[in-house]
Amino acid sequence: MKKALKPEEIKRVVVRGANWVGDAVMTVPALRELRRVLPGARLTLATRAWAEGVFDGADFIDEVLVVEGDRPGVGSFFGQAREWRARRFDLAVLLPNAFAPALLAFAARVPVRVGHATDGRGPLLTHPLAPPEWRGRRHEVFYYLNVVAGLERALYGSTSVGLDESPAAGLAGSLPGAARGPRTEIAVSSERREAARELLRARGLRLDRPVVALCPGSTNSRAKRWPAERFAALADLLAERAGAQVVLIGSREELEVSEAVSGLTRRPPVVLTGQTGLAETVAVLSVADLLVTNDTGPAHVAAALARPVVVIFGPTDPLTTRPLSPLAEVVREPPACAPCMLRDCPIDHRCMTAVTPEAVYARAARALERLGAEAAR
Repeated sequence: MKKALKPEEIKRVVVRGANWVGDAVMTVPALRELRRVLPGARLTLATRAWAEGVFDGADFIDEVLVVEGDRPGVGSFFGQAREWRARRFDLAVLLPNAFAPALLAFAARVPVRVGHATDGRGPLLTHPLAPPEWRGRRHEVFYYLNVVAGLERALYGSTSVGLDESPAAGLAGSLPGAARGPRTEIAVSSERREAARELLRARGLRLDRPVVALCPGSTNSRAKRWPAERFAALADLLAERAGAQVVLIGSREELEVSEAVSGLTRRPPVVLTGQTGLAETVAVLSVADLLVTNDTGPAHVAAALARPVVVIFGPTDPLTTRPLSPLAEVVREPPACAPCMLRDCPIDHRCMTAVTPEAVYARAARALERLGAEAAR
């Protein structure tokens, strides 16, 4: 039997967040809506350690609680359950689909547990939600928003969560509500931005010239990677035609591909890949003039920071995972087999090799021109 929900009784909320950087940014509208639905509650975001780099200073959560992932060891699992129980959460909002977060909330005896009834976890939830029939045909932000909408209906009998895709959908919402689109924006403090500028200056960059970040890797899929030689050709075009200074970013696991790109250029870029934590990378993106990237987490971060982004899509579906920003452009030449969603291409990687450096440069150059025109106003 479902526990009756009374908003005034919900003082402490734990939200199990997403496991990947891009997905974490796509949960931001849901977190903002949750803050609206429960304005007086303390919101704890339970997620991976890297999330502190994305959510540092966020006004829609109160704290980040680091978890070890969806498959921790037995001892770690019970340790997390004890910590959750000690915090006496009144409500668990489970944004991922996996079984383990629901089991953790159940083991921690959180009295109210809300999430989609996926992965066989329905019996562990006090308020299981049927996955919406439109999933896979709409952007993932709406899937996360659907959880908060279900909670709001349980609390108040109706919902005003923005689940209807407005004419502005696909744009980074600066305004809340169904008619005005999801709010994806995140903020970086002036101190972090200045530290990022100092980092770039220390690496020899002049900030009176365009700074373009390239992210040639992807940690969870080789098929999403535009070839290194294409990124290298793009870097040279940006340097030689647009006078841009190119910076390569990414995690330590992506260093090999960044080094491959750098080694193929005529004008070697600054390689920050693996040398900065996520918080520093976020700050660098906040002061860069443009990001060109594969379909990776930094694409969503830059978009949420209201920075221009050019994203190269191949095996994945921009309908559901594109960055939500008017400053984000998708470059795509899909063959009949795309989107396949595979992590390794079993044939000739035609979805990515069909995209030329000239085509990407044209989008990047236009983005830089628009940015320059706005700065001149």
